[in-house]
Amino acid sequence: MLPSSIPIPLPGGLHGSLPKFVPVAQQFPTDALSDIDVAIASQFAKFKNIDLTEKTVAIGVGSRGIKQIAPVVSAVVRELKEAGAKPFIVPAMGSHGGGSVEGQTAVLASYGITESAMGVPVKSSLEVVELGRIVLDVPVYCDRLAYEADHIVICNRIKPHTDYRATHESGLIKMLAIGLGKHAGAAALHFHGFSKFAELVPAAGKVILENTDILFGVALVENAEEDLRHVELVAPDDFFSRDAELLKDAASAIPRLLFDAIDVLIIDQIGKDISGAGLDPNVTGRTASGEPGFDSGPPIGRIIIRDLTEKTEGNATGIGVADVITQRVVSKMDWTKLYVNIVTAGVLDGGKLPIVADTDRDAIGIAIRGCPGVVSNQARIVRIKNTLELTMVWASEGLIAGVNSNANQTILAEAFELTFDESGVLAGSVF
Repeated sequence: MLPSSIPIPLPGGLHGSLPKFVPVAQQFPTDALSDIDVAIASQFAKFKNIDLTEKTVAIGVGSRGIKQIAPVVSAVVRELKEAGAKPFIVPAMGSHGGGSVEGQTAVLASYGITESAMGVPVKSSLEVVELGRIVLDVPVYCDRLAYEADHIVICNRIKPHTDYRATHESGLIKMLAIGLGKHAGAAALHFHGFSKFAELVPAAGKVILENTDILFGVALVENAEEDLRHVELVAPDDFFSRDAELLKDAASAIPRLLFDAIDVLIIDQIGKDISGAGLDPNVTGRTASGEPGFDSGPPIGRIIIRDLTEKTEGNATGIGVADVITQRVVSKMDWTKLYVNIVTAGVLDGGKLPIVADTDRDAIGIAIRGCPGVVSNQARIVRIKNTLELTMVWASEGLIAGVNSNANQTILAEAFELTFDESGVLAGSVF
C-alpha cells in the first residue's frame, strides 16, 4: 500500500526559490460553426433519398471528451426520427469505461448522452459478431446490437492519434475498427502493438464497411478551443478518403505549447476526457508507445501531473509518461479502470507510477531537481490546465523574452509569485 505521505528530508531542503510568472494568451485558429443543428440538417439532406421508414439505426458514440458531442448526437437523432427511423445509441469505445456494460453507459451519461436527454434508448452490450479476419489472423468484430440493426451511424472526432502516426489515426476508420469492435476488437488489434496500427486499422475498417450497413459517419473537427469548426456526414464509400483529408485539417488546428524549450511543465489535470492518452503527446512530445512522430513541440525536461479530471473516473492512463505526480492523483486513481485500459492497449509504460510528491510545492521542487544544471529561480516553467485547453497558460520569467518575440503569444498582466496554501497546494487557476 502506498503511504499517504513520503517525506524527502534532503540536506538543505527540497524547496528553492521560484521565479515569478506571467499569464500568457496563446492564439490559435478559432473559427467555429455558428449552428450545429443547421449544419447537421444540411448534411443530412445528402441522404434524403434513402428510405429509413421504420428502420432501426444504431448510433455509435465514443468515449472521447468531445465538448459538443451531446448537441451533435441530439441533432443526428432528430434527423433520423424525422426521416421515420428508429434510432438508438450504442457505446463505441473499445475497452474504455472499465470494459464493462455499466461503465460504458456511465461514460456516455457523463457527456450528457442518456435516454432521457436524447429521447432514444441507450443500449450497452459487450457482445460482438466476428466479421472476418485480416493480416496476422486478426479477428474483426462488430458490436452485436449495431450489427443486427438495419443501419449503423458512427460519430467521432477526427484528430491526430496519441500513440502512432498513419494515414488514418483517430477518426471514422478507427471508430469502425476498434470502437465498434468493443473490448474484443480493441484487444485483438492492440495485441500486435501500435507499430502495426497503420496496417491493421484500415484493414479492419474495410472488413466492417464490407460486412455491415453503414448509413454514414459523423466526422467532427474541432478548433483549439474544442468548439466544432467542421461537421460532415460522410457516406461509407467516402470513409477512407475523407478520413485522411480531414485528419490533415485537424492536425493544423490542434493547440500546442508555443515555447522554444521548457524545463518543467505543470499539468493541473489529466483524464480520458482530455485525451485517450490522458495527456496528449501531440502537446508533450511523450508517448507511452514509444512510436516516433511526436517531436513537433518544444523539448520538455520534466512533467508534473497535479490532479485527475472528474470525468475520467479514476482512470489515470498516461501517468507513466510524467516524472512527478501528487498524492492527490494517487488518492483518486481507480486502479482497475487504469489497468484494464493499459493492459488492453498493451502500452504498459502509460500506467507506470512516477515519483509521488506529498504536495504541489514538493512536486515542483522535485521536478526542478531532475533538471541538471537548472537553478530553481531561473527555471523555465509552464503551467497549463490540461493538454486540450492551451489558449491561456502561465509562464515563468525566463520565458518572457521568447513570448515577446512570438506574434501568437501575449502577456496579459504583470509578473506574480506562485503561492501555496498551508497544505502546499498551488493556488490560483490558469483559466
